[in-house]
Amino acid sequence: MSEALLASENTGVGATAVPAPASGARQFWRRLRTQRAALAAAAVVALLVLVALAAPLFTALEGQDPTSYHPALVDSARGGVPVGPFGGISSEHWLGVEPQTGRDLFARLVYGARVSLGVALAATLLQVAIGVTVGLAGGLGARWLDQTLSRATDVMVALPLMVLALALLAVVPDGFPRPVLVALVIGFVGWGGVAKVVRAKTISLKSLDHVAAARLSGWGGVRIARRELLPALAAPVITYAALLVPTNITVEAALSFLGVGVKPPTASWGQMLTSADVWYQAAPQYLLLPAAALFVTVLALTVLGDGVRTALDPRAASRLLVGTRRTRKVGTRRTRKVGTWRTRKAVTLRTRKADTLRTRKDGS
Repeated sequence: MSEALLASENTGVGATAVPAPASGARQFWRRLRTQRAALAAAAVVALLVLVALAAPLFTALEGQDPTSYHPALVDSARGGVPVGPFGGISSEHWLGVEPQTGRDLFARLVYGARVSLGVALAATLLQVAIGVTVGLAGGLGARWLDQTLSRATDVMVALPLMVLALALLAVVPDGFPRPVLVALVIGFVGWGGVAKVVRAKTISLKSLDHVAAARLSGWGGVRIARRELLPALAAPVITYAALLVPTNITVEAALSFLGVGVKPPTASWGQMLTSADVWYQAAPQYLLLPAAALFVTVLALTVLGDGVRTALDPRAASRLLVGTRRTRKVGTRRTRKVGTWRTRKAVTLRTRKADTLRTRKDGS
């Protein structure tokens, strides 16, 4: 509720004290805690983030690094196939080695998680920042500004992300840090969806009483947006951002797979898939490990994003009906019990009323 509206309403001295409701964070956690699938996905995402952050520690425990070549561990006579069973798995190389180069596969996998997750999160933050700014400016600004920003947003949404990213990444010199460049390109190209959501929500919010009271109090557009609109926009923006992260991971992997994203020797899951496309028969683990890591990450982030969306908006039913069947059954049983009790009570009241009328008629 707006401070201006509260000041206009609390004019009396003997105002009735209203108990403070539970905080939004506590309600969000209470709703999210009932979704077991979302909690499991959150645990997987937390583990992946921990692995990405502690990649130097894990590689130090193994005693390897992601860039050192080990030519003695590959068979040059067979085209560079790793020597040993299961792609050269040993106590020194926990997941084997890379074909042709002999680089440690475990080290490249954990460092690849660092690049993939870092690029996706940075691109998501950039998309949210640009989209919220453009959406708020269009929703609160004059008609001409709204029309201009809406047309620009439509153009950005209509443009194919992959084609535009390929064109931009192909003309940038190789000296520019590639992970930073990929994050910037994805962020500057993919903000249109966030802007549309924020603009639509802003238009619906600015006609409410507390926003009107803030306008009458003389607040400017920036202060209204910061104090009145941004708290109400937090739920849809967080929901949209949670679903953008797995999309950006997929885009980064696709760009690296096409050869315009992260390039060697920097490790990335998409770049590893690019190098493994000819080794799926001779060294299948080189293809399966980054593909499985990418699949698990995208799946966990998607399930977590859906859980966040449901927890922030409890009226919306979950699109992934995982872990909700028991709740629906319990709710159905309770409804049936209440309905049966009410039906019995109504029948009893009607019977008593009929008996009373019959007694009165007999007595008269």
